[in-house]
Amino acid sequence: MSEPDLSHLLLTAFRSLDAEIGRGLQDRGISDLRPSQAAALLLIDRAGTRLTELAHRAAITKQAMMQILDELESLGCIRRTPDEADARAKVVRLTAKGLRHRAAARKSVQAVETRVRRSLGARRHEALRATLTDLTPPEE
Repeated sequence: MSEPDLSHLLLTAFRSLDAEIGRGLQDRGISDLRPSQAAALLLIDRAGTRLTELAHRAAITKQAMMQILDELESLGCIRRTPDEADARAKVVRLTAKGLRHRAAARKSVQAVETRVRRSLGARRHEALRATLTDLTPPEE
């Protein structure tokens, strides 16, 4: 049997970490939030952030981010308000529930990061981060 290719290994690792973050959310009493939604909450600035900026930060299309924001809005985690600088644009802001969920998401992600760092050791963890950064295309 041949070794799995790199993309398969990366996808499997991502799914494992994503599931661990999901369990961390559940452990913190957040049962209505998926890890992908939690990741989006972590991208929203305290003063609010435009959809296009969120999509850019997440490295996904505006349409994909719009779908996640629609879900977060239906959960009561965000609200969209007119952008004072551009009447055509909306700014995404966290609600009180969104702030609580973001705090739980941050703790869940930090717990996974800490576990991985301990499991790999500091040197291997930093090497992994550096290698993944090298594989990531530069921002446009």
